[in-house]
Amino acid sequence: MAPATTTATWLGALFESLATQSVRVYAQAVDATTGHLRTKNTDREVDLIVEGPDRRVVAIEVKLAATVSDADVRHLHWLHDQLGERLADRVVITTGSDAYRRRDGVAVVPLALLGP
Repeated sequence: MAPATTTATWLGALFESLATQSVRVYAQAVDATTGHLRTKNTDREVDLIVEGPDRRVVAIEVKLAATVSDADVRHLHWLHDQLGERLADRVVITTGSDAYRRRDGVAVVPLALLGP
C-alpha cells in the first residue's frame, strides 16, 4: 500500500491535470491561450495562465482541497502586483461544493462548477 503522502501527491497531480484539461478546452473556445508560470529561481509559480486575444490574463491555482488559505493565493497576489490591470481575475479551482469570492478578491470555484 502506498504511503499517504504519495497518494495525496498522485491525486493532486491527477486533479490538476483534469482542471488543466477543462480550462484549456474553455480557453480554446474563446481563442485564448493557456500556459503556466514559474520564475527562473522557482520561488513563484502559478498553475495556469489564460491569456485572451486582448492580452488580459486570468491566473489560476489548482488545489486538491475544499478550502483555500492565504498561503494558497500568495502567488496570485504577487502576479497581480506584477501585471496590475492586465490581470483580469485570480481564481483557485478546488474540490469544494460552493463558489465564492474571498475578501481579497480571489474567486474560489469548485472544479465541478467550472464551465464556459
